[in-house]
Amino acid sequence: MKITEYLKNNLVYLDGGLGTLLQSKGLVPGELPETWNIKHPEIITQIHESYYNAGSNIVCSNTFGANSLKFDDTELEKIIKSGLENVIKAKESSVSGAEKWVAFDMGPTGKMLAPYGDLDFEDAVSIFAKSVRLAKKHGADIIFIETMNDSYETKAALLAAKENCDLPVFVSNAYGENGRLMTGATPAAMVAMLEGMGADAIGINCSYGPKVLSPIIDEYLKYSSLPVIFKPNAGIPKSVNGVTKFDVPPEEFGIDVFSAIKKGVKLAGGCCGTTPDYISSLANASKGFVPVKAKEKEISIVSSYSHAVIFGKKPILIGERINPTGKKRFKEALKSNDMDYILSEGLTQKEKGADILDVNVGLPEIDEVKMLEDVVCNLQAVIDLPLQIDTSDIKALEKALRKYNGKAMINSVNGKKESMDAVFPVAKKYGGLIVALTLDENGIPEKAEERVEIAKKIIDEASKYGIPKKDIIFDPLALTISADDYAGVQTLKSVNIINDDLKCHTSLGVSNISFGLPKREIINSTFFTMALENGLSAAIINPNSDEMMKAFFSYCALKGFDTGCKNYIEYIQSLPVVEFSKESNKNIPSGNQDTSNSELQNAIIKGLKEKAFSLTEKLLCSMKPLEIIQKEIIPALDTVGIGFENKTVYLPQLLMSAEAAKYSFEKIKSVMPGNNNSSNLTIVIATVKGDIHDIGKNIVKLILENYGFNVIDLGKDVSPEKIAEAVSEHNAHILGLSALMTTTVPAMEETIKLVKKLSPDTKIIVGGAVLTKEYADLIGADKYAKDAMAAVRYAEKF
Repeated sequence: MKITEYLKNNLVYLDGGLGTLLQSKGLVPGELPETWNIKHPEIITQIHESYYNAGSNIVCSNTFGANSLKFDDTELEKIIKSGLENVIKAKESSVSGAEKWVAFDMGPTGKMLAPYGDLDFEDAVSIFAKSVRLAKKHGADIIFIETMNDSYETKAALLAAKENCDLPVFVSNAYGENGRLMTGATPAAMVAMLEGMGADAIGINCSYGPKVLSPIIDEYLKYSSLPVIFKPNAGIPKSVNGVTKFDVPPEEFGIDVFSAIKKGVKLAGGCCGTTPDYISSLANASKGFVPVKAKEKEISIVSSYSHAVIFGKKPILIGERINPTGKKRFKEALKSNDMDYILSEGLTQKEKGADILDVNVGLPEIDEVKMLEDVVCNLQAVIDLPLQIDTSDIKALEKALRKYNGKAMINSVNGKKESMDAVFPVAKKYGGLIVALTLDENGIPEKAEERVEIAKKIIDEASKYGIPKKDIIFDPLALTISADDYAGVQTLKSVNIINDDLKCHTSLGVSNISFGLPKREIINSTFFTMALENGLSAAIINPNSDEMMKAFFSYCALKGFDTGCKNYIEYIQSLPVVEFSKESNKNIPSGNQDTSNSELQNAIIKGLKEKAFSLTEKLLCSMKPLEIIQKEIIPALDTVGIGFENKTVYLPQLLMSAEAAKYSFEKIKSVMPGNNNSSNLTIVIATVKGDIHDIGKNIVKLILENYGFNVIDLGKDVSPEKIAEAVSEHNAHILGLSALMTTTVPAMEETIKLVKKLSPDTKIIVGGAVLTKEYADLIGADKYAKDAMAAVRYAEKF
């Protein structure tokens, strides 16, 4: 039986951790666990078999880090082939009578994707694709993508799996204590993207014990129509006499995970620190329980790399300014590739209250395919709003959707067969909320009822592609009332019927209603309010229009969407104060603009690299280089850093600000003689022996350097001896060590002991997913840094 069929009516038990078990069998610090598939196949097979016998239906191969970055092609195939053979052998020899499957375990690459790191998205897809093809070739039943802490890398892995095999694909992400992925995504955002792309089961693993992860599981169960996975750790790791122990025992683990099963979890097992005893405890705790069936969640949702936007609550505002139609300056920006201007248009709309940004770059004079891809990638690097990809060019649409980090809106499809045939396959592959225009081969119907019939036709055709009604939002088209007195009436009627009878969401390009009329904003804002009262879900508007925003905030306050009228009051207070001049007989805005940050500081805060560079160049004419660093760059970084510490700014924003600061520094360095470092404090950093994951280390390096510290980066998988030698050679004040894997923490402890012996005055900072403050104290570190800003704050003390 296929696992997807079995899942419909059955609870599925997964396996547990592998790292701590291998350590107990003799895996030494720095040794790659995947090599044991070949060196010690009998030990690996015995562990797999013990999980099957404990009750696991699915056991994952020992291939978490098996990718082409770590192994050459020949080694990689040997590792994956033997890894799967070991699970297959264990499955055949196990005494369990339960249904059993073999999963290929695929973890992250250990690198961060561009623009935040140096791994290109398509290169990541290729890396994962190579492993997936080998997994299919050598007998995997399932591709199990797990412990992903970046939404973009998760997308690359899922895309590689869907494009290179026909096996079921399960996806599990690792969340931080703030309930988000390392790069900022919420559970709702991940559900939106993964469900839209066609994963077969989704959920969470690693990080913490079941109690701590319970709120995140609740979010998955709230939004997901797919079976939900739960693989928590055995609590928090501790070092007891040099041995890693976890603080949640098997019996407690089984009871806690069963609580999640009773809420609706369909696939349950364990991650770091869990053993076959944990799976046995879980199986016993839930024995005989009839699982809750996964229910279709009728939620229309889009997402960015950080959060989801859900339709059907308060009205959604879609900013219209990234569009060349009627905008001379924007057309010039497209022709000259002035990306900073395009980004500033997006940033301004976000500041004004847009929920989503429409992105249209269609000009005959430019390469729309390349430009749309570039604009989408640049926008999502500095702005965390979901995007509406607006193009009639299918190649441009596919390129943009492929690189989009989340679940986008797709603008648009219509009732013409050729339009649906072109758009629906692309939307099905990449996921998206499709904007459907109620027109067909006969044009735009005059009557509302005829537009609704086209909407029904689109729903029926979409279902043939497996696209549900919840992933379609209808635009019944606002036509100008200057040409037809009743055009507005028919559009409003269409909105009402589609909302009430079809139970679908609607969107309108509001400004079309007033074309050819004077003082258009008066008509637009009134029509907008009428449409909202008729059930309009979203509107494409200009957020810079005071008339439109007044209508929006007033409507939300009157309908009870704005608790205590807070948003309305904030908006009104943000408007410029207008004074009347008797002399000129004119209204003069006195202004109430925020001038707390300089232009350069704002460019750095917003991550505008080219603008930061040019503004620095300009400031050098009037300020000394060190003065710019101290009065402009460091205050801007501090603003973002404080936001990051307060969880109002997320990692991508922190990194893009650091990149903008780097551009500013580069200009300053070009005019400064000799040593350009503003600090004589030297910090050596490295990822410890056996660990190839250097994402955290690279982030820390970038932030420290932008605060002016002299950073010596030794790279990843660095031996204790090499680290100690570098600390001594550079007379380092601070050593920073990173470890992501449980199996490499002993190497960190060994490094600390050696450095303390040879360079006792050097302070040691440690960080990584498997570490806690208590653990750091036990292995002799001077400081546990939970993130890059914590490392900066510690370094600043010296």
